[in-house]
Amino acid sequence: MPYRYLEDIALADAAFEAWGRSLEEMFVSASDAVINIMVRDLAAIRRREYRHFRIQDAQLDMLLFQLLQELVFYKDAEQLLLLVQTARIQKEENAWTAFVEVAGEPIDASRHELVVDVKAITLHRLKVEETPRGWSATVTVDV
Repeated sequence: MPYRYLEDIALADAAFEAWGRSLEEMFVSASDAVINIMVRDLAAIRRREYRHFRIQDAQLDMLLFQLLQELVFYKDAEQLLLLVQTARIQKEENAWTAFVEVAGEPIDASRHELVVDVKAITLHRLKVEETPRGWSATVTVDV
């Protein structure tokens, strides 16, 4: 599990630190952490429906923010639990672009042990940084 939950960031919210050797691995880890806040066992989510996202932003932390917000949006709008399959991130002239494939299925309370509902990703203490071991992100979510 390339993420850990942080207890001392916010009292009414949930927070985590995610990491990976590459930017793409860290984006996948952060995405898994968000879904794992809502569903106890990620392995219970079957990969039956697929979506592709192309997200762009001038700031890397906001690119991650947008991706995580997409996962929350699909959970709310279509009742879909989506896991990131692949992510490719590239730096262009003045912006970062993420090409992401996600897969999942509709929420099924008989198979998905739901924990808490994530309402939104917040900007509180949002941080993405390159470290000597790879990439790291700190994210706080509104539950």
